[in-house]
Amino acid sequence: MTNPYKDKSWFKFLSNKYVWVLLFFCVWMIFLDNYSYFGHRILDQQIEDLEDNATYYKEEIKKDQQNIKQLKNSEQIEKYAREKYYMKKDSEDIYIIEFEGDTIEKK
Repeated sequence: MTNPYKDKSWFKFLSNKYVWVLLFFCVWMIFLDNYSYFGHRILDQQIEDLEDNATYYKEEIKKDQQNIKQLKNSEQIEKYAREKYYMKKDSEDIYIIEFEGDTIEKK
């Protein structure tokens, strides 16, 4: 009994051992390997998130450097202490008024 597909071109192509090896290699590299395509996509997303974090922190560093430059002045130090930490002089009284639904967050 002979195979009726033996003379067909697609059968010759699919019965070639090199095609099977190439197909196995492609499936292995895309799905199963440690360096697979999907693994690279996840790693690329993590890299993008880390780069976003880096730019955020660089901006925060610039803001902090500006605050440090301002705080070299004694008047600015006093202003900062009064606004952020509610510090006062000995002869002063400070009243903090909070309203219901006030959107100011305490840090």
